[in-house]
Amino acid sequence: MQWASTFDAFCCLDSNGFTDPYSNFDTLIAAGVKDELTAGAGTAFDQLEKFREKYPGWMPGFFGYDLKNETENLTSLNADHLQFPDLYFFVPLHLVIIKGNEVEIIADDPLRVFEAIEKQTIRTESTSPLAIVKSRISKKKYLTAVENIRQHIVRGDIYVTNFCQEFYAEEAEIDPLAAFFKLNEISPNPFSAFFKWKDNYILCASPERFLAKRAGKLISQPIKGTAKRGKNEAEDEVIKQELRNQTKEQQENVMIVDLVRNDLTKSAKPGTVKTEELFGIYSFNQVHQMISTVVCELQPGITDVTAIKNAFPMGSMTGAPKISAMQLMEQYEQSKRGVYSGAIGYFAPDGDFDFNVVIRTILYNQKDKYLSFHAGSAITFHADAEKEYEECLLKTQAIVEVLGQ
Repeated sequence: MQWASTFDAFCCLDSNGFTDPYSNFDTLIAAGVKDELTAGAGTAFDQLEKFREKYPGWMPGFFGYDLKNETENLTSLNADHLQFPDLYFFVPLHLVIIKGNEVEIIADDPLRVFEAIEKQTIRTESTSPLAIVKSRISKKKYLTAVENIRQHIVRGDIYVTNFCQEFYAEEAEIDPLAAFFKLNEISPNPFSAFFKWKDNYILCASPERFLAKRAGKLISQPIKGTAKRGKNEAEDEVIKQELRNQTKEQQENVMIVDLVRNDLTKSAKPGTVKTEELFGIYSFNQVHQMISTVVCELQPGITDVTAIKNAFPMGSMTGAPKISAMQLMEQYEQSKRGVYSGAIGYFAPDGDFDFNVVIRTILYNQKDKYLSFHAGSAITFHADAEKEYEECLLKTQAIVEVLGQ
């Protein structure tokens, strides 16, 4: 990774040893650019379709949340302090794939790449991050907003939504690679990602898969339902049982599962959409999560890019009904989400793809010294505003620790 970080574009996808029947490798590192696509909402998916036709091999990249304005008749008018593109994909010069004890290097001259990596002197020292974190919205305003959103639910405007808030630091100075290593150590997750695009960095510790394709099968694994870890194993088991049986968490999860089922129907062979697992409880370093798995068989003639577009943005980060929830959140949120709530992942030469949900993530514009991270939670009729605020803080716990706050 230290070697790869010398290139203008660099992506690392790390499963952190989590066992997953749908994972194809433990770690993928892509570095250097043969060709690239940078696009804004409008014709981004069409441009990606053509780019993918031209380059059917390995292709990592990311989708920003505000591509919603292309998939639906929506706008994003909130302030954007990061200035990341809505879509970026690149064809890598060098690829390193790690699976078990095997390392595969795909490059024009793999031996030269191997030697360059071997020559690296590992940096062990890094300066402490300088970042004074502030809230974009005060706690008082957040609590008021949640109550107002609940009134929209009472009126029937929406059933559930994902209300997000931004935490940020100006004049921030961090060592992105060192910060990612620390984040990955504190909060190892199955869809972790480090992405460098020029002077812009994404440090992602995501536990959630947005959409994957495996041999004609689409897989989506929405997360809805969060609980803190216990102090010991016995306390953990009690908390997990409470999460599994909590009506509010089940309501959140099943509403988003229904939304995901509907999104997949647009790309599925008729009658193949099914829920493989409902209300699965999975444990991570900071939290327990309720995760469901929805699958379908891809309909012939539906391209990979179209399948992604049909499901984007992911239901777990929007709400239901999807369009109404996105419109409302544009009113109540104070910042453009950008890459947050988007997806990072890859297209593979065998036709597979896999993309995460960008949550639990630091976004950093090194040139402008602007650092940002968001947290959100599902607001339903039964939501308790104080508890939702505490859930947001729980989700930022690892990031705050990384930044020494």
